Amino acid sequence: MLSPPKVSPAVRQIHPEALNIFRDAYNVEFLGLPQTHAEADLHRGLLDKLKDFLIELGRDFCFVASEYPLQVGGRDFALDLLFFHRGLNCLVAIELKVGRFEPEYLGRLAFYLEALDRDVRKAHEQPSIGVLLCASKNDEVVEYALSRSLSPALIAESNTAARQEAAPGQTPRVLPSKCSGRRNPNAKAKWQTRKRAVSPALSTTVFSPFLNPLTLYVQCSHEL
Repeated sequence: MLSPPKVSPAVRQIHPEALNIFRDAYNVEFLGLPQTHAEADLHRGLLDKLKDFLIELGRDFCFVASEYPLQVGGRDFALDLLFFHRGLNCLVAIELKVGRFEPEYLGRLAFYLEALDRDVRKAHEQPSIGVLLCASKNDEVVEYALSRSLSPALIAESNTAARQEAAPGQTPRVLPSKCSGRRNPNAKAKWQTRKRAVSPALSTTVFSPFLNPLTLYVQCSHEL
C-alpha cells in the first residue's frame, strides 16, 4: 500500500484535493542514470524523457519551463522545473536534489513559491504548490520541517538507479510533468504573507493571498 504524501499544513488547508494527486514516491528508473550522479544529470534526464516523466506524474500536469527565471531584489534566480496542473488550477514548482532531504531546502522552495505567486501567477489561478524531489528522506525530519511551514509544499523521494531496500519508515515518490492524461503501465508509483519584514507566524489570524500554501516534498524511486 502506498504511503500518503508528506505535505505541509498549508497544502491541506488550501489544496486538500492535492493529497489525491501527489504521491509519496515516484518511479523514474526509466532515466537510466547511474547510482552516483549530479543534479544536472537528473535535470537533463527528466527533460530528455519528459514524456515518460509526465506519464509518471499523472493526468493534468502540463510542462511550462526548465530553469524558469525569477528576479527578486535585482538578483536572478532559476527554478529547476515549472509545471501547471489543470485540475488544481495552479503552478507546480519542482526543485531537484540528488542527496537526502535537508530542512534548509524548504526555505528556498518557499522563496520560489512566493516569487511565483507575486510575479507570475495569474488572477484566476490558485496559489502555487512546491515539490521537493530528493534522493532520500527521513520521515521524522520531514515531519519536523513541515509542521510549522506556512508554504504549500510536498517532499518526495527519487532513485535514479536500481531500487534498493528502503529504510524503515521511508517510501519513494515522483514529480509532476507535461500535460498527460494517463500513467505509464510499466511503472510502479511508490512518490508567506506579504507582511513587510514580519514572519507569517506574527499574523496567524490573517490569511494573505500572497501566502504560498502548498509546498510538497516528494521522493522518487526507480523501481524495477
